[in-house]
Amino acid sequence: MPTLKVEVPEETLISLKQDADSFSREMRLLAAVKLFELGKLSSGRAAQLGGLSRVEFLAILGRYGVSPFSLTREELVQDVANA
Repeated sequence: MPTLKVEVPEETLISLKQDADSFSREMRLLAAVKLFELGKLSSGRAAQLGGLSRVEFLAILGRYGVSPFSLTREELVQDVANA
């Protein structure tokens, strides 16, 4: 798996009260949610990016105000086919 390097100011971690590892995990999940919301990733691929099962990923979408049912019928069929 490729590794990306993102520089984060120490002050950001302090403000968020997170260490680098927990911040990294949260950033992956937030990216996965947003990419799913934008229709760039299927729920299965977004779950993979976020480090969750597909069911876990779909269950937490509401926490971020994203509906798992905002897809068109065609997008939903494609999403299921890609899972």
